[in-house]
Amino acid sequence: MSKKLYIKTWGCQMNVYDSQKMADVLATLGYQQIPEPDGADLMVLNTCHIREKATEKVFSDLGRLRPHKEAKAAEGQKALIAVAGCVAQAEGDVILQRAKYVDMVFGPQTYHLLPEMILNATGGVRVVNTDFPVESKFDHLPGEAQAQGPSAMLSVQEGCDKFCTFCVVPYTRGAEFSRPVRQVLDEALRMADSGAKEITLLGQNVNAYHGEGPNGETWDLAKLIAKIADIPSIQRIRYMTSHPKDMNDGLIAAHGAIEKLMPFLHLPLQSGSDRVLELMNRKHKVADYLDVIARTRKARPDIALSSDFIVGFPGETEDDHRQTVELVREVGYSSCYSFKYSPRPGTPGAAMGSIVPEAVKDTRLHELQAILFQQQHDYNKACVGKIVPVLLDRKGEKEGQLQGKSPWMQSVYVSAPERLFGEIMDITIERAFQNGMSGTVLQQETPSTAEKREAA
Repeated sequence: MSKKLYIKTWGCQMNVYDSQKMADVLATLGYQQIPEPDGADLMVLNTCHIREKATEKVFSDLGRLRPHKEAKAAEGQKALIAVAGCVAQAEGDVILQRAKYVDMVFGPQTYHLLPEMILNATGGVRVVNTDFPVESKFDHLPGEAQAQGPSAMLSVQEGCDKFCTFCVVPYTRGAEFSRPVRQVLDEALRMADSGAKEITLLGQNVNAYHGEGPNGETWDLAKLIAKIADIPSIQRIRYMTSHPKDMNDGLIAAHGAIEKLMPFLHLPLQSGSDRVLELMNRKHKVADYLDVIARTRKARPDIALSSDFIVGFPGETEDDHRQTVELVREVGYSSCYSFKYSPRPGTPGAAMGSIVPEAVKDTRLHELQAILFQQQHDYNKACVGKIVPVLLDRKGEKEGQLQGKSPWMQSVYVSAPERLFGEIMDITIERAFQNGMSGTVLQQETPSTAEKREAA
């Protein structure tokens, strides 16, 4: 009899990937994933420490899971509750102390050890595993993974050596580690065999990739992308998230040379002020960032740009904020993430003085987002009337609707039969919104169906 697994995931695409890999590991123990916690034998919260009040949100969700565990106990069955991910890594002991009903706490480098942890927890031992093992977790994951669908994520790099003063990643994910090329290519081939047409290469600092090649040489991200592009059934390649300092000439050139590499670049800047960038320990200046943007646009003129911005970092002045606003207007983005600064325990930023008042942060964020949202809406409106190839990779919220991504990472909604799911279809864009677009499928046939019709 199979066991039921519930996983709730917060945060970045790396966390989504980790949750999928946890499910792969647990599938070998007979666990089948379910969408809700009711009746689950194992409930996992895969957490992210980036957002404000992350720890309190974990305890809030743990409180919602507790009754499900107690309901199982009332039936004479044992259910386990686990906290995984970056909050677990940073505050594992605190979680076990405050929530006595939690059975397991483990960091993002240890989920390949889940069978052993579950065995101990089932035996009544509360487990805390926030180590950074010498061996890579990727060396111990199941060879056969659950299919992700037409758009798949592939982790190629983890950790970060940059030590930005606002960021917990070096402390929760550890030092930069790049997976060997052969391991990455094998996983990419398995994804292709499972029906993936698009692969997104993931890493906390993915463009710092430096994996060992088949002959012992070091491959960078550009070379890895070129090799994955040789897989016939993979039609689209993306990567995120990147650091401006690691955008080398080869990767910039790849955007113009590799047709399967999509014209989209997410390159976090965080601030348009050199003074604030130095306080953040970003290791680059605004001019360096703008040079990367200019060279990338020269290599791929139609590239869409995305970024991250933090407002209200300690010591940020009104002039610093104005410089950020001016830079945003100068670059022009297709989409961006923007947040108020909130301190993360253990990071240098949390110990800095010159705290910006919350009301000032609110005002600055509102001003910045008004510009960013308008740029995103304008970018989408510029596509109205155009024919755009869209990978229909998920079901829409409405009946008979499919949703997909344009090459420029825009969400596109269409009314279409389910048989078009997983296909790249030409869509005539008819309406644009801030967060997406809608249109009509130009030809309601799959490519294979059209070929058969023409042959006849």
